[in-house]
Amino acid sequence: MEVILLERVAKLGQIGDVVRVRDGYGRNFLLPNGKALRATKENRARFEKMKSQLEARNLELKTEASAVAAKLDGQKVVILRQAGETGQLYGSVSTRDIAGAFTADGFTVDRQQIVLNHPIKTIGLHVLPVTLHPEVEVKVNVVVARSADEAERLARGEEIRRPGDEDEDEVEEVAAEAEEAEEATEA
Repeated sequence: MEVILLERVAKLGQIGDVVRVRDGYGRNFLLPNGKALRATKENRARFEKMKSQLEARNLELKTEASAVAAKLDGQKVVILRQAGETGQLYGSVSTRDIAGAFTADGFTVDRQQIVLNHPIKTIGLHVLPVTLHPEVEVKVNVVVARSADEAERLARGEEIRRPGDEDEDEVEEVAAEAEEAEEATEA
């Protein structure tokens, strides 16, 4: 299916590009969401009339997204979850959870704008991209922790000790004791 793009679509094209897409992608995503028109003779003429309006609207949306991006870039949200002793979550953190946390902090972020390539299933600091406009993307920090105190420590960059993790000093002490014991048995 050939379509005329009404807005920039990542990995597909710019406004006004006539591109060939799979039928299902065009019929189920591009056309219903108003991102494209079928590439017929009538629609090409219609697009030429609408072109200046579409470009003006795109520029307006881009400037709004840039203004929001300036405030949102590098922001941190804290999400508290239950987790096991090893730091593995009892579930996962979804884009809905992250968008809700940003909304609670006073930012308007839609869950479709958050790019989550793999689910967050561990405690820690996670850096995620947020696509506010096809041409505007920012990075945000998501701190996943068991408690507010742990979240503060993670945000400062401290490592959270887990049972089974051995401190380097303890390892060195054990190695020194083993050497002394070995020397004592040799003498």
